[in-house]
Amino acid sequence: MAGQSSDSQPTDAFEYMLLEKDPDLYRMVFFGPSQISPWIDPNVLNLKHRIGRGPFGDVWIATHHQRTEDYDRYHEVAVKMLHPIKEDQLQLFSARFDEIFSKCQGLSNVCFLHGISTQNGRICIAMKFYEGSVGDKMTRLKGGRLPLAEVLRYGTDLARGVLDLHTRGMLILNLKPCNFLIDENDSAVLGDFGIPSLLFGLSLPHPDLIQRLGTPNYMAPEQWQPNIRGPISFETDSWGFACSILEMLSGIQPWRGKTPDEIYHLVVLKKEKPIFPYSLPPDIENVLSGCFEYDFRNRPSMKDILHAFESAKDADHDNICWDNSENVPMDRPTMANRTNWLLFKDKLQVGDKVRSRKLKNSCSPETMEIPDGTIVGMEDDGEHDGYILVRVHGLHDPLKVRCSTVERVTYGFAAGDWVRLREEDKKCSQVGILHSIGRDGTVTVGLIGMDTLWKGNYSDLQMAEAYCVGQFVRLKANISSPRFEWQRKRGGGLVTGRISHIHPNGCLVVKFPGKFSLGEVCSCLADPSEVEVVRFDKCEGIVKKYEHLEDFHWAVRPLFIAIGFFTALKLGVFVGKSIARPRSRKVASISERSDDYQQPQQVVQNNANAAWLPPPVANMFFRDGAASSG
Repeated sequence: MAGQSSDSQPTDAFEYMLLEKDPDLYRMVFFGPSQISPWIDPNVLNLKHRIGRGPFGDVWIATHHQRTEDYDRYHEVAVKMLHPIKEDQLQLFSARFDEIFSKCQGLSNVCFLHGISTQNGRICIAMKFYEGSVGDKMTRLKGGRLPLAEVLRYGTDLARGVLDLHTRGMLILNLKPCNFLIDENDSAVLGDFGIPSLLFGLSLPHPDLIQRLGTPNYMAPEQWQPNIRGPISFETDSWGFACSILEMLSGIQPWRGKTPDEIYHLVVLKKEKPIFPYSLPPDIENVLSGCFEYDFRNRPSMKDILHAFESAKDADHDNICWDNSENVPMDRPTMANRTNWLLFKDKLQVGDKVRSRKLKNSCSPETMEIPDGTIVGMEDDGEHDGYILVRVHGLHDPLKVRCSTVERVTYGFAAGDWVRLREEDKKCSQVGILHSIGRDGTVTVGLIGMDTLWKGNYSDLQMAEAYCVGQFVRLKANISSPRFEWQRKRGGGLVTGRISHIHPNGCLVVKFPGKFSLGEVCSCLADPSEVEVVRFDKCEGIVKKYEHLEDFHWAVRPLFIAIGFFTALKLGVFVGKSIARPRSRKVASISERSDDYQQPQQVVQNNANAAWLPPPVANMFFRDGAASSG
């Protein structure tokens, strides 16, 4: 039948209310057949009027006409009309949407998807229409702030929805209050299911979409340049979630009034963080503070965030003074004791091989208390950082240590190790950082050139040379065209630099303290597979060692020149005195022989001079002589 959509069959998806014990407690459930085609015939989708605009397109209200032999009905739906996508990319985009569409079915805290269509040559994503959003509710309140209890309730709903998508392998990357929809039960629902992730690797004609994978005010540092400063991971959504929660609490959008370039400079280059409001529950402040760690590996997972919000939601916050006036001071000192979320990402089990964690910025395992051990017991006392028993070879009794002091080793690899791909891939760097390794041998690795984590098996990897902050490196001699531009000396030689930061994908930030620059920090990025470590003890010859000393600071050469100049000057004075000393001895011996002859003549001459000089002058030079002559 012409004009009939493929999703308008008798087995069409529908929704119903599910009661849970108490009739007052219910939740919406969507049900449909196991396989539903997401395609909607453009003829049955009628756009009414536009209600919003975002970085990825426009939002419209539309009517979805569904007709069969038994019924004829109309649905009011919301349609996200994306910016134009090149025709040769439509098939890849549709395949990605099909996968997301099937994964989103049946999720209560994620907006219900009707399907996908095209209008005027643009992709249209149809979803259930909700009357309002959290952002709309904030605009109707004085100061734009929500009560703390309401923020905790909405935050719990949203964290649960994000976690549902994460467990299905989906990234959202566009969390913000206007994308948090409110259903008929006043529960928060995710209105964005990961449109930025659908656009990965696509050649997009719109210039903003090419450079951005989200809304600038809510983007994590790695979102700006995921293939260089990334990769993007599930913890990237933790940053956007925390930005949204702070805006709901304060009524102030993070970096409000700043241009995208200014936000990039503040977030990516200066590593600035949003300002926290006062009177937050300690657990909430702790988890939100962790969400703004520059390195996403140090941020809490959405499971940790959900646990903190569920705990705080049921607590009594009536004694907390929450002022809704416009003059609430927003500047807050940071917490002294914050959780290091990196230490609790991996859940240990009895039988795991473990070793002591390396010291921060340390490349050598010399200080390891447990170089190789096996977990033989665990204490379940409810603590986040409980005790475990580790049996170490050569020791009779097992050691009792905290979980956070050891890391799991599987097939010889541990999270954080530097690894190299066995097979060359021209799209990405060959050397990166291992982010996780499963007990079945599956691995994820951060590599330069990839927007997301590389996934494979441990057999595809081999150990690589480790790098750490503070090491000196230089470009290898056989690299003629490096991935990033490298600094050179005036004569054309390569400059040696010091590693100042390491991104999660292994990209090195190298500064050049030995190169003088006025007012600007001389630095560049480097691919770890293209550089080599420079050490003072491995420099051959005095000249090479001195050249390495100049790499420590640009003032080394002027200082050596000044020291050499003063040393030469002092040596010249000393030599001059040594040469003049024998001559002075000869003159002294001659003068001693003529002392007897010169003394009578000197007395006569002094008396004669005193006789004809004026009295004041004579008294000045020859006081004794003048007195005797008088």
